[in-house]
Amino acid sequence: MSTTETEEQRDGGDAQDGKDLGAAGAQLSTAPREELTGGPSLSVVGWVRWFWRQLTSMRVALILLFLLSLGAIPGSLIPQNSVDELKVRTFKETHTTVSPIYEKLQFFDVYSSVWFSAIYILLFVSLIGCIVPRSWQFVGQLRGRPPGAPGRLTRLPAYTTWRTHTEPEQVREAALAMLKKRRFRAHTVGDAVAAEKGYLREAGNLVFHIALIVMLVAFAAGQLFKSEGGKLIVEGDGFSNTLTQYDDFRSGSLFRTDNLVPFTFKLDRFTGTYEKSGPQRGTPRTFEAGVTYSQGGGPDKKSVIQVNKPLVIDGTKVYLLSHGYAPVVTVRDGRGKVVFNGAVPLLPIDNNITSTGAIKVMDGYRDKDGKKDQLGFQAFFVPTFGGAGKGTMFSQFPGLEFPVIALTGYHGSLGVNAGLPQNVYQLDTAKMTQFKDAKGQILKARLLPGEKMTLPGGAGSITFEKEVKEWASFQISQQPGNGWALTGAIAAIAGLVGSLFIQRRRVWVRAVTGEDGVTVVEMAGLGRSESPKLPEELGDLALTLNAEAPTAPDSSDVPAEGAEK
Repeated sequence: MSTTETEEQRDGGDAQDGKDLGAAGAQLSTAPREELTGGPSLSVVGWVRWFWRQLTSMRVALILLFLLSLGAIPGSLIPQNSVDELKVRTFKETHTTVSPIYEKLQFFDVYSSVWFSAIYILLFVSLIGCIVPRSWQFVGQLRGRPPGAPGRLTRLPAYTTWRTHTEPEQVREAALAMLKKRRFRAHTVGDAVAAEKGYLREAGNLVFHIALIVMLVAFAAGQLFKSEGGKLIVEGDGFSNTLTQYDDFRSGSLFRTDNLVPFTFKLDRFTGTYEKSGPQRGTPRTFEAGVTYSQGGGPDKKSVIQVNKPLVIDGTKVYLLSHGYAPVVTVRDGRGKVVFNGAVPLLPIDNNITSTGAIKVMDGYRDKDGKKDQLGFQAFFVPTFGGAGKGTMFSQFPGLEFPVIALTGYHGSLGVNAGLPQNVYQLDTAKMTQFKDAKGQILKARLLPGEKMTLPGGAGSITFEKEVKEWASFQISQQPGNGWALTGAIAAIAGLVGSLFIQRRRVWVRAVTGEDGVTVVEMAGLGRSESPKLPEELGDLALTLNAEAPTAPDSSDVPAEGAEK
């Protein structure tokens, strides 16, 4: 495989040069040549050999790269089980027609599907089968010397000649010194000096392909051994990196819980600032979470986590994703006993952090008759109240300037004992009865900090305390191979630059005594591809050498001022 689209043409040109120029035109590339011998043998060995040659060819490798890129498209557009199972479930409920088809095609698990894995493995094998033989050939070229000059230098694409009274041996010595000074690998072969330059082109080509393998391995390791989970933490609360502490958790097929890095951290305070005036009012200016963390029972350390600036603990990264508000509420039963007190995280639904959620009292509550019961409240919160007198309620600003919470209460069964998973931010009212006031109207109220809503019939009360905490959502990610992937990407770019901008070329300088006793100097160059730089370089070399071996004054030839095509 090659990094440029014209390598097959160049390889064909190299093959023709090899026929016309012998060893001088051969081995300018380590790319394997395709043998057009009329097809493989019908024997098993013949078919295997033919299949292997096709698999390790540039054409098939490019096709596999294209298929891999094409296969990643559904993984980017369609929700994936490995990323968000809830989104996949919602997609299936919304798109009932195409979902069964996607299920059969494994579009919800693209990166672990059979067809994507097959393309991935074939590409991996193709790259290795292409690189190994080319690497050995390239090492052989480095250990060898540039081949001697062909019999007729005039057949090369860049050529110049002149006559001089300088002795042939002196011309060759001057040419050898000049070429070595220009960093050519040069030596004298018979009546000519052979030189070659641009080995870094092929080295860059090989580095590019090796870097691709490194990136593939790093990607595979990252998918197999990765772990990723989310956690919502209210100010003052903490997190321990154990499986049970996560709100949601995803991992690779080879990941083990023993691989989790032991650490804890506590959210001390979340700080968010916003533009308060002008056309950009409400635009976020500062999002940062001040935390205290420790690793493996070590000493506590302070740190600040910002967006795109994660906390890194022994390879595990803690990213700050989002934030919101958690009003502190207190629920009492009819006898005044506190049955719930705490900060309730609510989820934002717009840029001004208008938030919704549920307050659930599952244990400890008894109704006026002393019977066990459960309470639930639908909550609607705005940090800066707006909409008074309009029958609506919305937030005018994301900052906490005029907080108001709207509550609607229910009693009955919350459904938490059914054994089914339940969204903590939603209230299942299927088996609950809504509270109503003395007029038979639905009981609901808007509360300011410090205000209380009394439940009818001696059922108790709920108080919006004079405190609103903030919460932050974190992503804890452990993905080995990222460093290798970055190294591979940098090496691939460096190799690609070298293979595109460095030209592999050979130069020969022949000096022989003519029939009239005057030395005839011939210079010629050969590159892997047609390039105006080769004649220009040859012309520059010719002018430099002409200064050491000047044109004979009685010669009818014109001194070389540049290379001829």
